[in-house]
Amino acid sequence: MSRITERFQQLRARGRTALIPFVTAGDPTPAVTVPLMHAMVESGVDLIELGVPFSDPIADGPVIQRATERALAHDVSLDDVLEMVREFRTRDASTPVLLMGYLNPIEVMGYATFAAKAQAVGLDGALIVDAPPEESHELVQTLKAHDLDLVYLLAPTSNEARIVRIGEVASGFVYYVSVKGVTGAGHLDTTAVAEHVELIKSLIDLPVGVGFGIHDPAAAARVARVADAVIVGSAIVSRIEALAATPERIQGAVGDFLAGLRRAIDEVSNDVS
Repeated sequence: MSRITERFQQLRARGRTALIPFVTAGDPTPAVTVPLMHAMVESGVDLIELGVPFSDPIADGPVIQRATERALAHDVSLDDVLEMVREFRTRDASTPVLLMGYLNPIEVMGYATFAAKAQAVGLDGALIVDAPPEESHELVQTLKAHDLDLVYLLAPTSNEARIVRIGEVASGFVYYVSVKGVTGAGHLDTTAVAEHVELIKSLIDLPVGVGFGIHDPAAAARVARVADAVIVGSAIVSRIEALAATPERIQGAVGDFLAGLRRAIDEVSNDVS
């Protein structure tokens, strides 16, 4: 059983919704990332989504694009990100870590090499935005052979056949994109999110995380009523950006924000239970 699956089972047994933050590795400098990961865990997050800097992040809006540019200014590579995971594991053996990124750096490294390195450093899985199941059979098999989960995105436009197809290859959980467009864009329609999450759960037997468009505790609480995980990215990265010139303040600001989200999510869990 993967760390991701185990974590969701633990949360389900406690009637708790997961909080999953996204940060770009190496933003604003490489030295910030691992301490920030530990600070986020201390603030109550359940799984960390770590973005791999890439020069053409097609799924990401301006906020995360700028984060990628800041990281790439320090030449942060896929190998560097894996080393950050290794460092994180020296203090934390239980919090799942998921890489989010694009296929090109993995193809350059080679699927087998990436999977072996990822398993060795204690990574738990990957979300590869531009690797649809129709074109990633080798990637799927290679990651599974190294006990790595492969998380897939589902969109508001995903029909039943597409949801079933994703369910056949995904593991760990599925990530429902709550709005049409890139990260940080769009208005969160909680009613529509609830309808889509219900449909997804009727077709596949995996936890459903919801992300895109969640910027504050109120939105996190609304999503927590219907999803297994609340995923927050741009709202965190924008806070990092605002403090890029004073990185010593980042842990406190992000930690306080996440603690507020955690409280809002847990209040919903208590109401439901």
